[in-house]
Amino acid sequence: QVQLVESGGGLVQAGGSLRLSCAASGSIFGWAVMGWYRQAPGKPRESVATITRGGSTNYADSVTGRFTISRDNANNTVYLQMNSLNPEDTGVYFCRYFGAGLGDSWGQGTQVSVSS
Repeated sequence: QVQLVESGGGLVQAGGSLRLSCAASGSIFGWAVMGWYRQAPGKPRESVATITRGGSTNYADSVTGRFTISRDNANNTVYLQMNSLNPEDTGVYFCRYFGAGLGDSWGQGTQVSVSS
């Protein structure tokens, strides 16, 4: 069992920045992929960014160049630095931990709201 706790969401004006954090605890395995997903009202959950233990990253086209995912393997924490936020970035942001043989764990989500 892996527990994920997100923090760092909030309300920000367009053009602003936020940094999300996700701390993992429990039965942690180093080869897990960690990622950030988001869900806007009335829309399906979508991938924002993922990162492997070795640091390989993947971003949604809509956030490339504005968001940066990073990972602290020693502390089992993943971060999402979000810059140049716009109202389309509004939603609940979820942390995910997954990998071969590891199942699929999700955090409870943190709200990000961007005003125009």
